[in-house]
Amino acid sequence: MRTVLVTGGAGFIGSNFVLRNLSLFSELRVVNLDALTYAGNLDTLETLKDDSRHVFVHGDIGDSGLVKRLMSEYNPDAIVNFAAESHVDRSIDGPAEFVHTNVVGTLNLLQCALDWWSEQQKNTQSKFRFLHVSTDEVYGSLGPTGAFSETTPYAPNSPYAASKASSDHLVRAFHHTYGLPTLTTNCSNNDGPFQFPEKLIPLIIQNALEFRKLPVYGDGQQVRDWLYVHDHIDAINAVLERGRPGEVYNIGGSSERTNLQVVHGICDILDQRLPDVAKGARRKLVEHVTDRPGHDRRYAIDCSKLCKELGWLPAVSFERGLAKTIDWYLENAEWIQRVRDGSG
Repeated sequence: MRTVLVTGGAGFIGSNFVLRNLSLFSELRVVNLDALTYAGNLDTLETLKDDSRHVFVHGDIGDSGLVKRLMSEYNPDAIVNFAAESHVDRSIDGPAEFVHTNVVGTLNLLQCALDWWSEQQKNTQSKFRFLHVSTDEVYGSLGPTGAFSETTPYAPNSPYAASKASSDHLVRAFHHTYGLPTLTTNCSNNDGPFQFPEKLIPLIIQNALEFRKLPVYGDGQQVRDWLYVHDHIDAINAVLERGRPGEVYNIGGSSERTNLQVVHGICDILDQRLPDVAKGARRKLVEHVTDRPGHDRRYAIDCSKLCKELGWLPAVSFERGLAKTIDWYLENAEWIQRVRDGSG
């Protein structure tokens, strides 16, 4: 049985990785380390409570004693590091926590992995992988044309992006300095089930369902590339299986949309699913609010390296992914309520 140590596996993308892979691969064991901060939710993993292949551990990636014990006890074939503070607005209000988790925490995880890996036999060393999940925000902001590639210079514009850029550089350094077989993925915006309600799509879904104002930063013309979360998981699996140690792979959905287009799309789907003749179309709920500081204008991902070298392609279009996401939120109102009131 193959064992993967997943950090941050109770968060949005991490939990989707755990749930999807345990459903796809019968010979997989996941050791799931999560600190259960506000965005981590054990309720998301409820279907795995009787699955012996899922070992949940409540703890912090900055706890070197705990991480070393898990490495020694479970001898993982790979570490997949999702653990991160990830909300840009929160990083603007309080950057220190982002440095603590994203930089110091990742450094500790790397050091513990290196200490364990250095003591293993050559065949174990050669099979081991440390995959660090990062973001396209490390590259900064694009003009109206072009796309981020793996060779785009880093130019982070928010404390969140700066903390992720720092952790990316540490991952690179541990490969080039010590030979640790690392991989880094930089992904675009994700949509899908189990996303914390402060993010754009779940926030707009909930507000639109309740016919409350739909806040849109500035003119709403900021462009993001969107990727359905299950496509992201499949891309990570491809990088784990076939990626070259030391390499970086960008993951994108080739689905650029303005924030306003995303909000309007949610409104239109909900108007179809749950029309309200008395209250009318939900697009009228859009309210433009003061733009956040340092708001990047446009992101776009060139994922041709991943597609050509590893044979991955996104399977879910933006429109289909958005509809699937909305339908999941409509069918899981109790999960959303428990997350919102803190009972989950």
